[in-house]
Amino acid sequence: MSVPAASLPKTAVPGGLAIGLRRVLGPDYRMGYLFVTPIFLFVLSLIAYPFCYAVYLSLTHKLVGLPPVFVGFENYVRLAWDGFFQRAVVNSFIFTFGSVAFKMVLGVVMALVLTSNVRWRSFWTGVLLIPWVAPTVVSALNFLWIFDGSLGVLNYLLVRVFHILPQGVGWLSEPNTAMASVVAVNVWRGFPFFGISFLAGMKAIPGELYEAAAVDGAGALQRFRHVTLPGLKNIMVIVVLLSTIWTFNDFQIVYILTKGGPGGTTMVMPVLTYETAFGAQRLGEAIAVALYLLPALAVTIMVLARYMRRGRKR
Repeated sequence: MSVPAASLPKTAVPGGLAIGLRRVLGPDYRMGYLFVTPIFLFVLSLIAYPFCYAVYLSLTHKLVGLPPVFVGFENYVRLAWDGFFQRAVVNSFIFTFGSVAFKMVLGVVMALVLTSNVRWRSFWTGVLLIPWVAPTVVSALNFLWIFDGSLGVLNYLLVRVFHILPQGVGWLSEPNTAMASVVAVNVWRGFPFFGISFLAGMKAIPGELYEAAAVDGAGALQRFRHVTLPGLKNIMVIVVLLSTIWTFNDFQIVYILTKGGPGGTTMVMPVLTYETAFGAQRLGEAIAVALYLLPALAVTIMVLARYMRRGRKR
């Protein structure tokens, strides 16, 4: 016999809601509201209106200097069938995930070297942090000179010093090498962030774990696999999440080095947004380009955040 909802105790529903919130948000969710509310209101006041207005403009035919004309989802539909936009999406994912993968590997190597008994460790730590500390524009301009097809340092070393190549290569002007070149610059710029983060994580791993593994007969590779990597798992997720967001939105390196060329080989979403807005003067379509992959990035962030929460509970 079912009991009518009206006859249930008044505390049944609020109690169930409280249990559900505690399960989803954690046992201290009430205290969390106290800390999150001021930040939420501050972010809402600075971001909500510009973001909502940008969404509105993406649904309009807006040219710079002219009033917007509402067209609904026409910009998004047109972009979905635009081959140049599709290529920019593919290039963005290649640029992002290729760069992040190399940065993570080099970051682990950097952390392992700096945790060993290498001489002048503090000095080498400072040297390896230079790419991260240096301004992005300065770094990109330096690599623009290094990769120059006629007067570049790289071609000079490969052709005249080491005699590896018979003639110089246009690293930034040839389709076969342009994407690899901009990825290399992004990796050089970003791997110290991975290295210093992994170094901090390795410092927090108790030395007793390594001693116990050594007593059990584990070699260096086994200790790295069963002690170091599990200890760095949560840090790796956070660093990869942040680097993925930063790399996907990277504009300066690609624009300074190639401006999306040659022939769209290195055209990524931020550069396409800039060229559509300020080159073609189509502001509405440019905002649609910027917002097109926002849901995919939001889902990626939610999945990684949920994975981090599960890792902490374990």
